[in-house]
Amino acid sequence: MIQDEDAFRKTVIQAIPLAEAGKLVTFGVIPCEPHTGYGYIKRGNDLGEGFEVEQFVEKPSLEVAQGYISSGEYYWNSGMFLFRASSYLEELKNSRPDIFDKCSASVLEVTADLDFMRVSKKIFESCPAESIDYAVMEKTSHAVVVPMDAGWSDIGSWSSLWDISKKDEHGNVLCGDVMVHESHNSYVRTDGKLVAAIGVDELVIVSTKDVLLVAHKDSVQDIKIFTELLKSNSRSEWELSREVYRPWGKYDSIDRGECYQAKRITVKPGAKLSVQMHHHRAEHWVVVSGTARVTNGDKTFLLSENESTYIPIGTIHALENPGKVDLELIEVQTGRYLGEDDIVRLEDKYGR
Repeated sequence: MIQDEDAFRKTVIQAIPLAEAGKLVTFGVIPCEPHTGYGYIKRGNDLGEGFEVEQFVEKPSLEVAQGYISSGEYYWNSGMFLFRASSYLEELKNSRPDIFDKCSASVLEVTADLDFMRVSKKIFESCPAESIDYAVMEKTSHAVVVPMDAGWSDIGSWSSLWDISKKDEHGNVLCGDVMVHESHNSYVRTDGKLVAAIGVDELVIVSTKDVLLVAHKDSVQDIKIFTELLKSNSRSEWELSREVYRPWGKYDSIDRGECYQAKRITVKPGAKLSVQMHHHRAEHWVVVSGTARVTNGDKTFLLSENESTYIPIGTIHALENPGKVDLELIEVQTGRYLGEDDIVRLEDKYGR
């Protein structure tokens, strides 16, 4: 979040000569408090429009952060950069040639996908995972920092979102269908069902379709611990949402159990799902609103509201919205295996 756009623009313009001279510019936010959730940048020699970067520092303890603030030599690391593409690529080639080579190879096999250009998935996935900070900025001798005072926040946590949001008379930020009683300075958000909070202070409560989070505002940085736990326990929540977007629209997995799964499917006007079949599941489609053009085996027909069709295992089928409003339907899948990889695409307008 940038609260002072004029100050932001002024700082970027100030940094342009440094970038044109081949420097790799990072913007250091002038700190207003000893924040322990941000990394820091220590400035070095004065270059006029900015400073040489003497050191990048990881998130500090409160005591260390207070020392940084007192010295006046440290800035919050905003993670925003300005440089010539050629300058960055040269530094990446010098410091991490393995990353440079993989990225270079991946763009040699580019394919068009609607508004996107897709690089080679196979090659890019073999590229080492490393941030720009570690791969380049901490290794280059051309890093400079330009101070910025523009009301910046990276909103990197739920407590940061509470900081910048409008609060009620008790200091609460309430979003969605929320009711509170005798509660103060809390952030409560729901994307669906009613959330009631009674007698809670300084909490973050977030209810989504996928998960319910309850945390003290001082501990929300530790959410990454649960991300790692989800990964190590092979849980899907860290990677997949219940609501999934596709080129043709989206689907919401509203219920699932042994040998069945129910989805609410939304198809945009003029959009069409791939012509496909499944080896392990049958599907039941019920139109809720709009009009569907359905291919079911050797037949193609229209379905309107409250009409349905059944697609047996192994039957070639397709779904299209020929209308001018969204098509909404309920899909019930039945079978011993319901994974998304049980899709054999025979024809697809989106090139998948």
